[in-house]
Amino acid sequence: MENMPFENRININLISDTMDAVKSEIGKVVVGQHEAIELMLTAILADGHMLLEGVPGVAKTLTAKLIAKSIDVDFSRVQFTPDLMPSDVMGTNVFNPQKVSFEFKKGPIFSNLVLIDEINRAPAKTQAALFEVMEEKTITVDGISYPLEPPFIVIATQNPVEHEGTYQLPEAQLDRFMFKIIIDYPSQEHEIEVLQRHQNNHNMHQLIHLVHKILDAAKLTELRSLVSQVNVENKLLHFITQIVHQTRNNNGLLLGASPRASIAILNAAKALATLRGRDFVTPEDIIYVATPALRHRISLSAEKEMDGTTTDDIIHDIIKGIEIPR
Repeated sequence: MENMPFENRININLISDTMDAVKSEIGKVVVGQHEAIELMLTAILADGHMLLEGVPGVAKTLTAKLIAKSIDVDFSRVQFTPDLMPSDVMGTNVFNPQKVSFEFKKGPIFSNLVLIDEINRAPAKTQAALFEVMEEKTITVDGISYPLEPPFIVIATQNPVEHEGTYQLPEAQLDRFMFKIIIDYPSQEHEIEVLQRHQNNHNMHQLIHLVHKILDAAKLTELRSLVSQVNVENKLLHFITQIVHQTRNNNGLLLGASPRASIAILNAAKALATLRGRDFVTPEDIIYVATPALRHRISLSAEKEMDGTTTDDIIHDIIKGIEIPR
């Protein structure tokens, strides 16, 4: 029998071509960071928030700003500081003497794409104010609820917690991020390219203006609708639950992953499959997204922390111990 040509059931090319165009725009400014950018686009397609972690100077904020620049939606940026109050983010009721009444003044969280810079520099009270809006996409102030217009995406950056002046984010808040993406130092080759751009008088902040908008809210909604139609076999659903359940029964962990983690892995794997030109999920898609989807949702035991084990190590060991479905 002759091999039949492979055909997707849904318009995968629309997704992959659009996201390739976004990658191209970001590549005008950012050198390297291909895996981080792919994961960020995966989260956007899967309607997930993302947390970017890395030391200062590795282009966390720049990459997030470029993602925002390529999407034609409302954008706001909030710099978190130790004295930031919840009302500075959410908004507050302000007295209007002309109307002799209070009016709600919306805060910067009322946007489609919100960049929260150095999220771990704000205290727990301000962090807790984000719980409702990140999960329910609604803000309640003085008993009145204000729904946000879709899409709503939070891209947060943070320096590693061992740096002075930072706070540990609450577990309940971390669980609301689809991914925790590690932004590493660039390779030597990529750093040489960065220096060459500066040597040629290419100012990075000027280059940002060369980035064009590729997506708008309607187009993003259409792409997400296509992602939701991606096929996932039952054996792969079982594979996802095996990984997550193993985090709850691991001697090296104090805290395992929640059911929200299973949903995050599923949705992210579907989005990643479309980025890679398929309308079905493979085990490799699940394995690829499992680490960024789980690393911030699990907590190491004291013994594992002392011997230098990381959450990534535990996740890799768990996956190695599970038979990959074929």
